[in-house]
Amino acid sequence: MKSTLLTLTLLGTLLTPALHAAPFTPEQESRIKELIRETLVANPKILDEVADAWEKQNAADQASQLGNFIKGNQEVLFNSATSPRLGAKNPKLTLVSFTDYNCPFCKQFDPHLARLLKAYPNDVGLVIKLLPFKGQTSAKAAQYSLTLWQQDPARFLALHDKLMSKQGMLTEADINKALAATGNTALKPEARATEELRNSLRIGTLLGVQGTPATLIGNQLVSGAIPYEELEQIVKAELARKG
Repeated sequence: MKSTLLTLTLLGTLLTPALHAAPFTPEQESRIKELIRETLVANPKILDEVADAWEKQNAADQASQLGNFIKGNQEVLFNSATSPRLGAKNPKLTLVSFTDYNCPFCKQFDPHLARLLKAYPNDVGLVIKLLPFKGQTSAKAAQYSLTLWQQDPARFLALHDKLMSKQGMLTEADINKALAATGNTALKPEARATEELRNSLRIGTLLGVQGTPATLIGNQLVSGAIPYEELEQIVKAELARKG
């Protein structure tokens, strides 16, 4: 059974056209209302059927809106030179990962993405959009890794993995250790890194990202640290759709 709120909303939707269908008299309106109620009481499954249809239509509308947004923002989503890019050089499918170095679920999910890129080396690419939602050290770590990407892309992944593999919230000491371990103690954050973070926050907000991790796969925005098997299934379906 659908939620009470949805049921009431649907009931209101059913009643409203009748109540506003002039020139019904008050008596006619009352009888129409009674007939609708009687019908629903006698056939309660109607509400479930209407709810299912409403949810499907709502999902289709959202997918259409998301698809249109993606089409209109191809460059910033998939082709920004300031966003880290991994995987296939000429992929059939490019994922966009919205992630945060202080997010425990991102730390859990990041190895799934790495595994996926290894499983589909010629077909799948990955663009990383860092969203520093969780504190100052999240932003600082992101500024360092983005600066390194912009200066020397080949050295980005080692620092990224080091920061992402540290369990718990990063401290200043953790960031410094990661820089030292990857040979980047002389690295200084640049203004372009801050601008990239602003752009990622903007596009993430417009896309409807409400938390991390969130992964754009085709026209689907997948929220949360889903299991690898589910991730691969979605990717396989999207690759098949692209042919």
